Amino acid sequence: MEVNPPKQEHLLALKVMRLTKPTLFTNIPVTCEEKDLPGDLFNQLMRDDPSTVNGAEILMLGEMLTLPQNFGNIFLGETFSSYISVHNDSNQVVKDILVKADLQTSSQRLNLSASNAAVAELKPDCCIDDVIHHEVKEIGTHILVCAVSYTTQGGEKMYFRKFFKFQVLKPLDVKTKFYNAETDEVFLEAQIQNITTSPMFMEKVSLEPSIMYNVAELNSVNQAGECITTFGSRTYLQPMDTRQYLYCLKPKKEFAEKAGIIKGVTVIGKLDIVWKTNLGERGRLQTSQLQRMAPGYGDVRLSLEAIPDTVNLEEPFHITCKITNCSSERTMDLVLEMCNTNSIHWCGISGRQLGKLHPSSSLCLALTLLSSVQGLQSVSGLRLTDTFLKRTYEYDDIAQVCVVSSATKVES
Repeated sequence: MEVNPPKQEHLLALKVMRLTKPTLFTNIPVTCEEKDLPGDLFNQLMRDDPSTVNGAEILMLGEMLTLPQNFGNIFLGETFSSYISVHNDSNQVVKDILVKADLQTSSQRLNLSASNAAVAELKPDCCIDDVIHHEVKEIGTHILVCAVSYTTQGGEKMYFRKFFKFQVLKPLDVKTKFYNAETDEVFLEAQIQNITTSPMFMEKVSLEPSIMYNVAELNSVNQAGECITTFGSRTYLQPMDTRQYLYCLKPKKEFAEKAGIIKGVTVIGKLDIVWKTNLGERGRLQTSQLQRMAPGYGDVRLSLEAIPDTVNLEEPFHITCKITNCSSERTMDLVLEMCNTNSIHWCGISGRQLGKLHPSSSLCLALTLLSSVQGLQSVSGLRLTDTFLKRTYEYDDIAQVCVVSSATKVES
């Protein structure tokens, strides 16, 4: 009968602990009215409790810190820190100790060891300590692999390793919406929801635009020359709360002048989000490049460059239109027709020649019109005809203007 030799015990012991900050201790108040049977007993016990705050015993507040009792949650964007200790439990001197820490994710394996050099020797009751840090950039299952190799006094090479498995959770839910303006501006609404179980202090939420755009944040107001955030002085985001951030992107001049460039799918930029939790633990997330489908304007685009907000009834006012040949190959010969509506009447000659418009070029056109009806009126009735292809392009609801009585003074 074959007998297997007993498994040899290792001379070294490996301990791995996650490094996290403590949390504020919260007590559960137990109280009653004085006329109840316990009388003042519960209140006196809370006053004698060293963990309560004097004068606020019935509130769930504390002046003490609680050390972590478990591994806790790790969220995407946070920094994972761990303490690794290798202790010599034997009475022998161990040589050539090499400690290696790798982090295995679903897509890669990372070496987190501060040094890959072996320690010459480790005496009894001595230890080798190391602290590793890693900014978590993937969600899902992570495995921390700690391997230890060493040589005994007898020259025998020994090796063992341990695995520590943990899950990385998603801290925020980010949703985006795009709104296209007639002036080539793009408005981005970012909805950010805290899906953790603790409040967050939102330190920064910014949009890093692509090379095609300039960005303006619309999340603050100017009061007495000072920019004040619309979210108040305490920008905390409670669990499951959602906050909307708004940004305005405008194409840079060199791109806006070339009508054929901003077509199809365009890259807008990416969001950079920084927050803090509990006792200042910092987290950071960057979204992937945000993309939007640029609106299609066909062969010819008509946009407004200038229009008054408010005009007087039956008094002429002026607008400036911009006509752009969106074709990259074909020259157009355009004719402008102005058709009156029930409320809008155009002033000038209809059917006039605008001349040839080369590919990806534009021309500005000043037009005069008046309104015969009060209220919010829609500017409509422009027609452009390409004489080469005998094709007519209709433009209605170009903009809206508020028409007031002539007796009401319109501020300039």
